Amino acid sequence: MNKVVASADEAVKDFFDGCTMMSGGFGLCGNPENLITAVLKKNVNQLTIIANNCGTTELGLGVLLKNKQVKKMVSSYVGENKEFERQFLSGELEVELTPQGTLAERIRAGGAGIGGFYVRTGVGTEVARGKETKTIDGHEYVLELPLKADFAIIRAWKADLWGNLVFNKTARNFSPMMCAAAKVTIVEAEHIVPVGSIDPDQVHVPGVYVKRIIQSGNLQKWIERRTVQKRA
Repeated sequence: MNKVVASADEAVKDFFDGCTMMSGGFGLCGNPENLITAVLKKNVNQLTIIANNCGTTELGLGVLLKNKQVKKMVSSYVGENKEFERQFLSGELEVELTPQGTLAERIRAGGAGIGGFYVRTGVGTEVARGKETKTIDGHEYVLELPLKADFAIIRAWKADLWGNLVFNKTARNFSPMMCAAAKVTIVEAEHIVPVGSIDPDQVHVPGVYVKRIIQSGNLQKWIERRTVQKRA
């Protein structure tokens, strides 16, 4: 039951060209930095990535985009990455923009075995183009389908050897839903502890959803925009 593997490179050894990958993180917060680097080194191509955003031009998932490894992004917010903008406008990158709450719910639906759901967000916009709609209680709703992936790469604050996970505050973001929605969930944890060390009431993701764990190291914990209040 010990799910710890020796390295990030070993953890992503079965990634393949054309696979679908979910990646935890919100902006640059909670990014699985070591696993992103391992995917970059493996140089798998034609990736479909499901993530809130694609990092920045030089950091986070942006390095995969810059290295031309990404075919499609399913995202909510993409405004911090100039290379994303360039590739999208030139037709090099396929993009499926999804409202943020809808993105979270589509991922949750993928992990929960839900075949689809209706939501009012996006009705009458480009988001609803080509999608089924339904009138419920006098309001129009659009049908959204679940999101699933071959792999999810996730960063946790703490993991035990069986893969029970605890996240640190906002670094949790989309990660718990992604753990359930992927065939293979790979976690880099800042702290790996013995089984029984985590209070069961504090477990954010049960180990049944986690396939592999690596020790996270040399984290930069990037910040997109640093705003510091001036002292009086």
